[in-house]
Amino acid sequence: MEPFPIAVFLSGGGTTLQNLIDRIAAGTLPVRIVQVISSKANAKGVERARLAGLPVTVVERKGFASVEAFSQRNFDLCRSAGAQLVCLAGFLQLLRIPEDFRGRVINIHPALLPEFGGKGMYGHHVHEAVVQAGSKTSGCTVHYVDDQYDHGEVIAQRAVPVEAEDTAELLAARVFAAECELYPEVITRFAKK
Repeated sequence: MEPFPIAVFLSGGGTTLQNLIDRIAAGTLPVRIVQVISSKANAKGVERARLAGLPVTVVERKGFASVEAFSQRNFDLCRSAGAQLVCLAGFLQLLRIPEDFRGRVINIHPALLPEFGGKGMYGHHVHEAVVQAGSKTSGCTVHYVDDQYDHGEVIAQRAVPVEAEDTAELLAARVFAAECELYPEVITRFAKK
């Protein structure tokens, strides 16, 4: 049986992409990455994708008159590649999800949504906000993507304790370790449907 085809969208370092690449190589994630899309030409994730021999396309938001046109280009690439699931991996652009991809676009967010989500809440901004708020628990959330930031229905969450001595960096490392387990688990569920 052919591995389940997915697309990965990113805007930055590509550490989540690298986790998926490593798990596919180890035989623990039954998928094939058929398309990587980056919203930034200079994203380190582009380099990671190329090193792994994956098809990668840069689609910058500023090249499009509207969110709709930008979204259409991204999903046209996914359709051409035969992707059955789109996995956002640090993708920092708003998308309009077309009808044929509803329920087939997921994201991983480095907090327990609905807390610490929304526009501007990504990466270190999230962990700084969690530490400053004095939260005792953080974690990560995999959710369906809709037409708003960090808004779609939650699929799965994994909690991580916030220690008294935590900095944003220490918390980020612990949350990322949880992300590295949870995202592949959820993707595997889609692959086995």
